[in-house]
This record gives sequence, structure tokens and C-alpha cells, in this order.
Amino acid sequence: MKFTEEDLRRITMIAINELGEKASPELVKKVVAKTVEGYGIERPVSNGNDKSSGRVILTAYGLNKPGIIASLTKALGEAQCDIQDLSQKIMSDFFTVIMVIDISGSNKELRELQDVMNRISDEMKIKIFMQHEDVFRFMHRI
Repeated sequence: MKFTEEDLRRITMIAINELGEKASPELVKKVVAKTVEGYGIERPVSNGNDKSSGRVILTAYGLNKPGIIASLTKALGEAQCDIQDLSQKIMSDFFTVIMVIDISGSNKELRELQDVMNRISDEMKIKIFMQHEDVFRFMHRI
């Protein structure tokens, strides 16, 4: 049996729904792999170049100061990420930003990008969260 990308997306959505708040990219990946193996299909052997594909949501907030957006966009640009949408709001001394980012052309995996954002978060003394669009969608539904 051969799975299409749509089949894998459906399996992923089911896994996210069943895992609920416990859903993390790593755990969802394990559940999907186990499901696929249950159909007798061998998992592809990793060549070490596996990349997360698709879109991610980046949210950041904290005390406003010069250079926050510059730091974020510079790091994303260096990783060959495509910022598809960006919303920023300054309220008094505080800022918030939400970005929709396509990482399918990136030279980094999602975990590596999260590590880069964690370093920026520490340097700028702000909070940054980056997660796959599917995880964000299902963890933040009403």
C-alpha cells in the first residue's frame, strides 16, 4: 500500500486530535510512523537531511525595543524561510508579533529553527514560540 501526502496529512490530523494537549511535533511524528508501519510499509531510512515541511507559526511578545523584528527576520532569511504573513502590534511599552512562515525551502529543520529563535529570545529578553501550523491549529481551537 502506498500512502499519498493527503493520506499522511489525514493520519497526522487524527494523531493530533487524539493526543490533544500532549501533541508535540516529535510525538505526532512517532504516532504517524507507528500507524504507517502498521500497514506493513517500511519507514524510509533517514539520510540525516530530513526537513520539516510546510508552514509554521511564530509568535513573540515582550517589552518593545529596537531590533526585535530585524533579529527575527534576519535569522529567518539566513535559514531560507519565506515569511508569508506578519502582524505586529505595539501597545505602550509592549509588542506582539505573529508570523506565518513557510519553511519548506529552509536549509534547517524545525527543531534547529526553534533553537535559533530560543537564542534570539534569550538575547533580546523576549518570548518566542515557533510551532508547526497543524499543531498550532489544533492546540488553539475553540
